[in-house]
Amino acid sequence: MSYQKIIIVGNLGRDPEMRYTGSGTPVTSFSVATNRRWTGSDGSQQEETAWFRVSAWRRQAEVAAQYLSKGRQVMVEGRLQVDPETGVTGILKYVHV
Repeated sequence: MSYQKIIIVGNLGRDPEMRYTGSGTPVTSFSVATNRRWTGSDGSQQEETAWFRVSAWRRQAEVAAQYLSKGRQVMVEGRLQVDPETGVTGILKYVHV
């Protein structure tokens, strides 16, 4: 597992979901889509979408749950956590949180 600082600017893919840990700490989860567009070598327009799963904690979790909604543009600054995860096919993949 490694950690890095990251800034993500994109749109929410769904409404945030807030929950509480066993000790009562609020956590809000949401997904952010970022898009990259470029012109391919053949002159055609290309587009790529990358999805990030974001977790906000404590007061930031409460604010995110109150003000964010699907489709809104957001900027998220935090650390990138890369965890190995095995998909349903059994192939190891990496998930950005």
